Amino acid sequence: MIERDDPARESVGAACRRVLLTAQPQAKLMAARQVARDWRLGRLAHRFDAAMPDRPAWPERPELLPPNRMPKRGKAGSERARIAMLHALAHIEFIAIDLAFDMVGRFGGRFPRAFTDDWLRVGADEAMHFALLDRRLRQLGSHYGALPAHGGLWEAAEETAHDALARLAIVPMVLEARALDITPTTIERFTEAGDLPSAKMLERIMTDEIRHVHFGTKWFEEGTKRLGVSAPNHYQNLVNRHFRGRLKPPFNDSARDQAGLTREYYLPLAY
Repeated sequence: MIERDDPARESVGAACRRVLLTAQPQAKLMAARQVARDWRLGRLAHRFDAAMPDRPAWPERPELLPPNRMPKRGKAGSERARIAMLHALAHIEFIAIDLAFDMVGRFGGRFPRAFTDDWLRVGADEAMHFALLDRRLRQLGSHYGALPAHGGLWEAAEETAHDALARLAIVPMVLEARALDITPTTIERFTEAGDLPSAKMLERIMTDEIRHVHFGTKWFEEGTKRLGVSAPNHYQNLVNRHFRGRLKPPFNDSARDQAGLTREYYLPLAY
């Protein structure tokens, strides 16, 4: 049996880099699950000796477009509109796989081991979410890559590549928290259209996303405690510095509260 500190074992940093450099969706999905499983089973060393790429490897399809060139989704409630929405969500989850593994590979050495535990769990969740969405697309006669996708989702990672707390503030505590705000309405639209399989799938995904926002808030507070600064104030400073959008109501205060992201963080930024 390999000893836990054996330097011959692959590092978790190198394993995360492998996920990021895997382009094809199914292969990335399988790599993400394998790395999360290997870490859980003690097969990877707690070392961060591999540089994360500036940009992950992605497939040729979907075509990535700026937001202002994205095609309209069609009439609300139509099958075409629902497929377009599911495709957009699948793309978000695909990029979220890379965001989770980059979080570990880039910043894991700056936090306790439990940080890696949490974010590899997130990475496995995102891979599962992508698989669910792609399967649903196929059931509806489409697939991931069939439509163009938003090309700017990695920008948050590039903007915060130098600062772990900025990454936590922007990715889980702004972007994923925003998903908590809008997903209930999306679920309602799918339900009204009679697409109950998609609605139930989105409910399951949202439950996981509450936990992801919780991990973001938890580690943000751990980091600000070490710095000796106010977590809400530092969050607001980082959002003002690194987030190009704006935080706009209505907020899903209940889901945010479950995640530990209380109103003192985001209400001062809302307008």
